[in-house]
Amino acid sequence: MDDKKLIELAIKARDTMTYTPYSHYNVGAAVEMEDGSVYCGGNIENASLTPTNCAERTAIFKAVSDGKREIKKIAVVGDSHYTYPCGVCRQVIKEFSKNPRIIVANSLTDYRVHTMDEILPFAFGPEDLEDK
Repeated sequence: MDDKKLIELAIKARDTMTYTPYSHYNVGAAVEMEDGSVYCGGNIENASLTPTNCAERTAIFKAVSDGKREIKKIAVVGDSHYTYPCGVCRQVIKEFSKNPRIIVANSLTDYRVHTMDEILPFAFGPEDLEDK
């Protein structure tokens, strides 16, 4: 899938899949897995805030619960200028990818593309737990 189509799906997720009665800050994500399947999600808040789930994790966990394990690329769109994945989301992206294309967008024509090493340098991942 091309980047703009994935961004379009993330925008739609931001506009239709969020539950943000406290912050009113909507974020949508669309993740393409290695097999070409696509999952979308919005951020889902909770009154106590800590159990809030980000859009990226919502989309990724939907994919993982469907048996998918390898992220090819992910697009993230928020309500403000370049909404990047939080630290927890970066770690989850790392868990389920080797070298994903990470797209952070304001619109279909205004976006940035990053690698995992750029957004989470010196990451700790599953390979760090393998016997050496």
